[in-house]
Amino acid sequence: MIPKLTASLDFHAEALLLRAERQRVLAGNIANADTPGYKARDFDFASALRAATGTTRAGEGIAQGVMSDAARPAPLLRYALPAQTNLDSNTVDMDRERAAFAHNATQYEATLRFINASVRTTLDAMKSHLQA
Repeated sequence: MIPKLTASLDFHAEALLLRAERQRVLAGNIANADTPGYKARDFDFASALRAATGTTRAGEGIAQGVMSDAARPAPLLRYALPAQTNLDSNTVDMDRERAAFAHNATQYEATLRFINASVRTTLDAMKSHLQA
């Protein structure tokens, strides 16, 4: 019974950790926008989530080994493809990075809301019918 109650929370917890890691990677890209030769990095969130939640076979997915926890595989960072070449070989596209950062922040907030709603629903289900 307990594993069924925590399954949804476990999924959202993994999603939240991956969203936080992606936010860190995107922030690093933005911070290095003026660094000559810097190569922008990112990872495929969907593949990383599938790998982190065990919905793919072992050894598959981009998230093979992102977070530092040895029990949790970390997403494999890939280089972002530049939209246009720069003279200093920097591949950070600020428009793309800002959009990805904002989208990821919105998704992070949505995941927090899902967790909050799940906990609230569980607590409401445990209340007596006599409680308001």
